[in-house]
Amino acid sequence: QVQLVESGGGLVQPGGSLRLSCAVTENFFSFTGMAWYRQAPGKQRELVASLTGGINTNYANSVKGRFTISSDNANTVYLQMDRLKPEDTAVYYCNARRGRTNYWGQGTQVTVSS
Repeated sequence: QVQLVESGGGLVQPGGSLRLSCAVTENFFSFTGMAWYRQAPGKQRELVASLTGGINTNYANSVKGRFTISSDNANTVYLQMDRLKPEDTAVYYCNARRGRTNYWGQGTQVTVSS
């Protein structure tokens, strides 16, 4: 059974940084792609960043130049978040996709506030 476990969330001041990690129970390359999503209160879940083929990345316009998705090419995916803004506050979810099947982590809270 595929399991994804996120960690690294927390409270940070505007302008600060956080690094999220997602540990996967299967090798990273067994999936079509990996991604990070987020969901703020009262809003729909949205794609933040994706990684396919181990090297192809895609970012939401709102985080381009501030967030970086990467992996250790084994079983961990990261989301480095810099220059955080209050509007980045949300629950962040790790996603793994294999064909049409999506797997999700339990989410980790990120709060950006002074």
